[in-house]
Amino acid sequence: MRGPEHGDVIWSLITRVDHLYTFFVQWSPEIYTKGNKKHYQPCIIIREKCQKSYLVVNKYKVAVINKCLSKPVNPTAKNWEIITMKDSKRRQSLSSSVDSEAEEPEYQEEAEGALPVLCDRSHLLDDQHLEKLAAHMPARTQGYPWQLVYSTSIHGSSLKTIYRNTTSLDSPVLLVIKDMHNKVFGAFSSDPFKVSKYCYGTGETFLFSFNSDFQVYRWSGENSYFVSGNLESLQIGGGGGGFGLWLDADLYHGSSFSCPTFRNASLSTQEDFIIKDLEVWTVGT
Repeated sequence: MRGPEHGDVIWSLITRVDHLYTFFVQWSPEIYTKGNKKHYQPCIIIREKCQKSYLVVNKYKVAVINKCLSKPVNPTAKNWEIITMKDSKRRQSLSSSVDSEAEEPEYQEEAEGALPVLCDRSHLLDDQHLEKLAAHMPARTQGYPWQLVYSTSIHGSSLKTIYRNTTSLDSPVLLVIKDMHNKVFGAFSSDPFKVSKYCYGTGETFLFSFNSDFQVYRWSGENSYFVSGNLESLQIGGGGGGFGLWLDADLYHGSSFSCPTFRNASLSTQEDFIIKDLEVWTVGT
């Protein structure tokens, strides 16, 4: 049994995830900077009991943490436990359904590596949505939990509130929309949304749609009109006759046109649509 000082060392590391993740990258760049987005490493979670904070690491890299601590991590220690991503997802579920408490199938490493952990409940994304989206996220977001920073069901319908809730972020964001025809679509932005005179973002930004089959529209390289925001609207993609995705200040009207930035089809069934629900998630460090 270790003393309290050992637990303090571990907790200090977990509260400084960015530094530890940087160490992982330097230790095994072939894993944490892998270009193949469809390759997933089995993960485990190290967390303190009775706490909501946790750290997701590759299960083969517990030795890295042991190296940091100079002592092995003991899964049976009084205040600590190592659990699978499957167990973490089940424990964090906010669903009140009795079925959600039923025992799940045996842990499948490859499939589970593709399914992210949500810190909050989503009204728009189910497991199929999450699996598809996670498979196309940049490598730097893999293994991090997704946190809800804005929802129309919680915060009302206001673009200003989105800007206010994302202004302090330093991580990518995922915009998810459901229109009045119950079509789900949106955009991944490499940068948090903000009011800016100029376009911002990188080639990691992409549009997506679950309108019938899942479609992802990545940067074409034709221009760099990734994201632009003002108090009247939010625009993603452009350079042609319309924006790849456009939202008004009240988050009520939206439109989606083919644009040179992503060479996308309209994300909704119609180029002009009415927003039913909208969520913004932060994904990454």
